[in-house]
Amino acid sequence: MNSIIKWFENWFETLYNTFIVSDRWITLVDGLKATLIMTIGALLIGVVIGTAVAVVKVFAAGVKGKTLSDKVLIVFDKLCNIYITVIRGIPVVVQLLISFFIIFTTAKDGLWVATLTFGINSGAYVAETIRSGIMAIDVGQMEAGRSLGFSKLQTMWLVILPQAIKNILPAIGNEMIALLKETSVAGYVAVIDITKAGNQIKNTTYDQINPILLVALVYLVIVMFLTYVVGTLERRLRKNER
Repeated sequence: MNSIIKWFENWFETLYNTFIVSDRWITLVDGLKATLIMTIGALLIGVVIGTAVAVVKVFAAGVKGKTLSDKVLIVFDKLCNIYITVIRGIPVVVQLLISFFIIFTTAKDGLWVATLTFGINSGAYVAETIRSGIMAIDVGQMEAGRSLGFSKLQTMWLVILPQAIKNILPAIGNEMIALLKETSVAGYVAVIDITKAGNQIKNTTYDQINPILLVALVYLVIVMFLTYVVGTLERRLRKNER
């Protein structure tokens, strides 16, 4: 019994020396803030880009290219296909390095570069999610909107997308969970996220266990919370369909 008590005393002392001394816990809090900023910011950027790409691809489906507007739409559709192919074909870590060291070479703060990069990466995946959600809506809804005098874009915005949201939201929630974990590589471009903060504390204190375990625990708690929110959202959407 004494040995167990002694072990806990030593463990608490280690925790104190690792996180409390020199206020190192503040580094973790700041890292968590950076992680959440990147996750939420990238999700918003991804949804905007993904929606635009999805709408272009839906409108371009079946277009024959006889009119000028159809030809322009086909060009945009090809550009969207190139964007999706390139982004999906290059690992997000490599995209991050390209953005910081090649494109935004003058950037002093890697946080916004990482947020933008993760957002562009997310947009390629969100686009297919939104497109599939739109395609799940009956084609008669588009015809109904056009018969009311709406343009294609107005019908998409006012009629189709509001109905597709029920199919899209749960997948967007899962994308947010994926983004949260992907941001752990932001340390490659000098962003002190929670993973980088934990690694810095580990290197400073030579405590190889507690910083890593604490970071893992924080990720786990956030993911469990988001998973619960997404699950609750899915159940409510199912009830509304009945």
